[in-house]
Amino acid sequence: LSLTKASGYSLDTIANSYSGRSLLASGVVAADATDNTALGLRLLTAAGKADVEPERGDTLTCQVSRAAFSACLRVHSKAIGDAEREKNWKLGVKVLELMRLRSLTPNSFTWLRVLRLCVAEKKSRRATQVLLDWSASARAGECDPPQLSSFNSVINVCELCDETSLTLVVLEELNKTHDSEGNVITFNIALKRLAKTANVLGCEGIILGMLQAGVEPTVVSYTTAVGACAQAKDWRMAEEWVRRMGVRSCFANRHTYNAALSSCLDGTLEGCEAGARIASMYLEDAKGQIRAVKCGQVEDAGEGKEQGRWKDRKGGTEMYSCIPDGYAKSLCRALSEQLRDAWRKGDIEIDEAKQGTRTSLMAIVDFDAEEAEGDGEGDRDSQDQTCETYEWHHLPKRVEV
Repeated sequence: LSLTKASGYSLDTIANSYSGRSLLASGVVAADATDNTALGLRLLTAAGKADVEPERGDTLTCQVSRAAFSACLRVHSKAIGDAEREKNWKLGVKVLELMRLRSLTPNSFTWLRVLRLCVAEKKSRRATQVLLDWSASARAGECDPPQLSSFNSVINVCELCDETSLTLVVLEELNKTHDSEGNVITFNIALKRLAKTANVLGCEGIILGMLQAGVEPTVVSYTTAVGACAQAKDWRMAEEWVRRMGVRSCFANRHTYNAALSSCLDGTLEGCEAGARIASMYLEDAKGQIRAVKCGQVEDAGEGKEQGRWKDRKGGTEMYSCIPDGYAKSLCRALSEQLRDAWRKGDIEIDEAKQGTRTSLMAIVDFDAEEAEGDGEGDRDSQDQTCETYEWHHLPKRVEV
């Protein structure tokens, strides 16, 4: 290349002839061998300026030989790797476009790398376009189609950027590519969008649609629906969702109960009474989990009783804790204040409030996991005998429901 330039030739014009393209192709091979990605791309850019219409000079240069074609693929792949390390989504997208222009067909992993880069930088429009181009390439038989997880990632970033129209485009493409409305993650993203706007009926429609499509809602699905009730202060529907969860053998966790308690903060006596009922269920499940730990059915998954998740010893299934946290206690204090306001208005007698509604709320406020763990300690043999027959109802069932 140096001798060619010294002879008076320009790198931007030598690709007009086959010998010039062969020389540039050899340069790309050398650039690949020396990990000089920038030089390899520069030589292909020079080849692209050749006047060889209707073809492209860089495309012809890539196809000079098998070694040149492989080197060009590796150079572009390295460039995308550099874009990932630098978190430069523009570079990643540009290199992907150049690959397609130069007939260097990207494989599924290359598409996925660029898509992840755009999603990580929350570039919803560019991520959507990359996904659509990937699907079109897959329909042309050039690569494998995007997985459901890729569609879910793009839908999620569209929701984060409030691009509702793009979300609909991606959902339509999902149906076209996989002949499906998505998996549970797709539905959960749609639920999250509706929950933000306190659309209780919309969330119910989504979950009914999941069941009709044969997709079993998870605890995240139901908790999101209860979160919509919390936004709307609809404690009746929140309590109903907790009941429905039990019917489907998908039991509420700490986040579900906290959202349900939050829905009761509507300033009414009925809300306080509903909060007391939910607090009773919360307390029962918390004590049940502690007992399951003592009986060896559940173990700490690494983040502690108050913070994280628990693991079923038999099946290894992780689940969120049912132990009330600080937020739950603050919600119950707020409900107690709401109950006091109802008493001041004359809606309830003080003795009835203290002996009935307030009891469950204050039990959550005063709940201590260590004290509850020590309750009922007695004869070891009798405890072991009890554990043999005890099975926490939150554990996954091994039968068809």
